[in-house]
Amino acid sequence: VEAVHLIADGKAPRIPQPEEGATYEGIQKKENAEISWDQPAASLHNWIRGHDKVPGAWATIDGQVVTFYGSSLLDASVPAGQELAIKGASRPGLVTKSGLVIFGNDGKMVLVRNLQFEDGKMIPASKYFSADETTALELTEEEKKMAEDIR
Repeated sequence: VEAVHLIADGKAPRIPQPEEGATYEGIQKKENAEISWDQPAASLHNWIRGHDKVPGAWATIDGQVVTFYGSSLLDASVPAGQELAIKGASRPGLVTKSGLVIFGNDGKMVLVRNLQFEDGKMIPASKYFSADETTALELTEEEKKMAEDIR
């Protein structure tokens, strides 16, 4: 009660908090989350996971900013996949059935599961090369009748 009265009366002591030992980090901005490729796989993984979900670690692929989500270290032999050039990376990534495999400067691998494009569209990384393909939905006669009944 005494402390509340001191505050209300404007007589409470003001002790500035020292910055030594402070652990607060300011809000991360998207422009500061670009992936630096000259580091080991564990650091790449930590960078991606550390920026997952906001603001999102990103790189430039085919001239557009692509954000990486859901990484994990991959301790296996190099999987088969389609090469994907990533700006700044010393080695192209591999689009595999599991996701996008990227390489650290130590030769070890990181698996990225999801990618998000500048327009906000998010896809599984394994579907990078098939992202633009669209298939038309064709209904059978029975399904057309059911759709009409629902309408």
